[in-house]
Amino acid sequence: MEKNKVDQFQVFVVYALPHEQRVFAVWVSEGTTALQAIEMSGVLDYYPQIDIHNTSIGIFSEIVPLDHIVSGKERIEIYRPLVADPKELRKKRAQKAVHEGRANQKTGGRVRTEATQKKKED
Repeated sequence: MEKNKVDQFQVFVVYALPHEQRVFAVWVSEGTTALQAIEMSGVLDYYPQIDIHNTSIGIFSEIVPLDHIVSGKERIEIYRPLVADPKELRKKRAQKAVHEGRANQKTGGRVRTEATQKKKED
């Protein structure tokens, strides 16, 4: 017997690129996993470059496993891999600031100029 929409609920699968974001709505039954919902949505056909088994997913920005059982109105987000490590980028920016004289050589904190010192005294 085919289930009708009364027995189902809607979830959303989201994939975002720098220049676009797509939201795929899909009707699923109770007990459906996030992976099943992603496969049913068609997002993997639309974006064949997604390697879902080596990609993180989340529900409303909280990382979940592929076997997470979805609930109604959940938004399943497929995350892209990071291009660069944020900690490494911050470290490089700090080193550049020290090299350019915008940061203290020892602490890495901002260098006080006469203008900033005067503001602090006021």
